[in-house]
Amino acid sequence: MQIILLEKVLKLGQMGDIVNVKDGFARNYLLPQKKALRANPENIKIFEEKKANLEIDNLQQKEDANKVSEKMKGLSVVIIRQASESGQLYGSVTSRDIAKSISDKGYKTSRKQIILNKTIKQIGIYKIEVSLHPEVIETIDINVARSSEEAKAQLKNSLVQDSKKDDNILSGNKEANLSVSEDFFENKELADNAKENMKMDEETQEKGNNNPSIETDKINE
Repeated sequence: MQIILLEKVLKLGQMGDIVNVKDGFARNYLLPQKKALRANPENIKIFEEKKANLEIDNLQQKEDANKVSEKMKGLSVVIIRQASESGQLYGSVTSRDIAKSISDKGYKTSRKQIILNKTIKQIGIYKIEVSLHPEVIETIDINVARSSEEAKAQLKNSLVQDSKKDDNILSGNKEANLSVSEDFFENKELADNAKENMKMDEETQEKGNNNPSIETDKINE
């Protein structure tokens, strides 16, 4: 079916674009949600007449969505579910569950705004995208746990892991940079010795950089 879009649709097109889609997608989603019109001469004429107002409305909706997005930054919601010892959920967490949890936090959200490629079936913390507007997507944390205490523990562990990652980035992860392939040595002990020597050389070099007077004294001599 050929349709004309009344707003931006992800992976499909921008407002005003005329595109071909499957009949079911148009009838079951785009047309009922008023995201598109059938691309016949009559509807194209109607769109052209309303285009200016549609663009104004879209800009206002986008501005409102950006305000909500700013407030939602860093949002984390907890969903308590029963699960096995291995963490496998007895059931699953769906977009409807996530939307309700976000709404309970004061941000009215429908399941259609949740971008979830597949249902959640394991405890843990997940990054989930929420479509506040076709051009405004906000990412939040969904903490799925068996209890409030477990949710707190998962969050704490997540923060520790993030902190370690940041430390590695800030320090340049020197230890990782000093990796030595055992393929070049007869055994692991020799490889470890080579790595230790490299580390000592780097430390010596850093001391020299921090004490330029040493080099100056040598030159003066």
